[in-house]
Amino acid sequence: MGNDDYGFRLTLLQSWQLRRGTDVVQVAARQQRLITVLAINGPRPRGFLVGLLWPECQESRALESLRVSVHLISRQVPGLLLNGGNMLSLSQLVDVDLHRVREQILELSRSGLKGNVASYLYQLRDAELLPGWYDDWVLFEQSRLRQDRLHAFQIIARESLACCDYESALEASEAALELEPLYETAVGLLIRAERERGNNAAALRAFEKYQRKLKEDMGLAPSGAIQRLVSEISGQPGRNQTGDI
Repeated sequence: MGNDDYGFRLTLLQSWQLRRGTDVVQVAARQQRLITVLAINGPRPRGFLVGLLWPECQESRALESLRVSVHLISRQVPGLLLNGGNMLSLSQLVDVDLHRVREQILELSRSGLKGNVASYLYQLRDAELLPGWYDDWVLFEQSRLRQDRLHAFQIIARESLACCDYESALEASEAALELEPLYETAVGLLIRAERERGNNAAALRAFEKYQRKLKEDMGLAPSGAIQRLVSEISGQPGRNQTGDI
């Protein structure tokens, strides 16, 4: 039998869910957090886990809470946890969706855009880590994944432009701006994609939207580089500064 029959599938993107084969496994919130820490960080000593999950508790009480969580998981989901004394880890039979997305981003960073662009965009666009979780360690991981996705969208947009795939470049730029509306690099790529598609009006609207939001939120003006990019479209002279988008 394969992993679909006996292995575990852990979903951390969009929502938390654990499956064994085709069955959804119900796990309480405290146990979910322990499983999630191990899924994200890999094998960890008990001292690390209690400091992360119960930072406000005395060590003895935190260790007892960890012991109870380990016991409940082992009873409710046998085979999921590996208990190596001081070290805890998840079974190697656990397939984690977050790991697949991180591998995809790493592949993009190392080798550039290969394969089906639509598949990259589909998986990365929906890769929001545990929305509604506000633990400090989760917020840190959410921010880290967000930055990695921004970088991936930038790679997709740049390489799609170079291949004259302007629709994909536009979609990747828009996806980046959904994450960070003031990401000037993505604005520049979006403007270039619209210009190459012959849609100068949309390119100018994108710039004006960015300019307005940058002024409202930060009290700043767009850089000389992006103003020159827009001046090529509008026919107006740009500022005499160097830069790149």
